[in-house]
Amino acid sequence: MAVKKLEKEEWENYFNNFSRKFIKDKKTEYAEIRVLSIESGDQPETQWIPLLGISYDDKDDLLEIAVDKLDHLIYHPDEIFVDENGDIITSLQITKKDGEKQIIELR
Repeated sequence: MAVKKLEKEEWENYFNNFSRKFIKDKKTEYAEIRVLSIESGDQPETQWIPLLGISYDDKDDLLEIAVDKLDHLIYHPDEIFVDENGDIITSLQITKKDGEKQIIELR
């Protein structure tokens, strides 16, 4: 596995390509979302739930994690790290300027 930081200029294309390649095949992908903040600690947002897609909108500076019956929105992300195993993403870490981190694990 290799963790790499995505540069902001890459975000839109990276997640568009991810959604086309892995979400559009006939194999269901699942995501688990956790939010880590200083005030509330490690809080699960979802348990393993079908993943519908991930996209970044540079105009609104918004990362959207679309899962079954929920759109998890992360406004103004500061850094995004991906953990890749070959050409498969196993997790994402999104950090905001206030220090809040969101971990999205994929399988």
